[in-house]
Amino acid sequence: MIEPGKVFITFEAGATHTGYESAIRLAEQAKEVGADAIKFQMVDPDRLYADKTTPLTYGVHGGEEVTEPVYDILKQRVLEKSEWRSLRLHCHKLKLRFFCTATQTEEVDFLAEIGCQSVKVSSGDLNQKWLVKYMAESRPSIQIDTGNSTLGEIETAVDWITETGNEDIIIHHCPSGYPAHRDGINLNIITTLKQMFPYPIAFSDHTPGWDMDIAAVALGVSMVEKTITEDRTIRGPEHMFSLEGPDEMLGFVNAIRTVEAAMGTTRRLMTDDEREKRKAGRRSYYPEWDGYMRPEIKGNWQDGGWSRLSKCEFDKWLEKQ
Repeated sequence: MIEPGKVFITFEAGATHTGYESAIRLAEQAKEVGADAIKFQMVDPDRLYADKTTPLTYGVHGGEEVTEPVYDILKQRVLEKSEWRSLRLHCHKLKLRFFCTATQTEEVDFLAEIGCQSVKVSSGDLNQKWLVKYMAESRPSIQIDTGNSTLGEIETAVDWITETGNEDIIIHHCPSGYPAHRDGINLNIITTLKQMFPYPIAFSDHTPGWDMDIAAVALGVSMVEKTITEDRTIRGPEHMFSLEGPDEMLGFVNAIRTVEAAMGTTRRLMTDDEREKRKAGRRSYYPEWDGYMRPEIKGNWQDGGWSRLSKCEFDKWLEKQ
């Protein structure tokens, strides 16, 4: 799925679609601008939250903060199974990969049935062995969010996955917050994760714009995941820091591809452009007669000087003297 040297771009719409038709439109926009995949979230709030008053505070467009029950937020993301099937089929027709977060074993089974190409463990479920192993045993690619997790907990979750024989793992550095605050993003954790694990490392961004994503690509992530929305002013935890509409989405994709191309190789290779510029930028010895610098080497070489352009190989000539 992930190609060496190419950053995989996933657009997250699970928290920002406003229903089936909205999800379809966001998938079409993701495909239009060149994203590799779109991701959604399949969740049953009635089973996930025993306390339906558990609050979540998040930022909204304009800088204000809002607090409301997580249960109420998640209820807005629920789709019918028929809608999930249709959405997956639509992504297939678009040739856009379809990823989804799952929170129950039944959801994992259903996503496998409709051909979901990669399932994801949310940060809050990373310590749920029964769910992590069940996902791994279903044998799709498995992705894990690591927000609010220790390195030890991440190692343990990866061990649970590999115990099933599943090595198709993507580990996300996922700073917490809606939005994430700059002093808590800790991009250098990407380097730590790359050193600890032989699996692709991804960056899930919870900040406005794409500065952090560019920095993550420069640090060597294999995937970036960015939330998209149809309208940043919609009330909800992730709208205010999402990419809004095709123009911003395309700007994001182009920025990632530009940095990707500029990363180049760790080998020091001369480009054709550099070879040409060497001729103009390097100096060579020019003997001087009658006030003129000439490339011909004759007589006493000490009477000359060093000047650009490099038109003769003085060092080789000197060795023969």
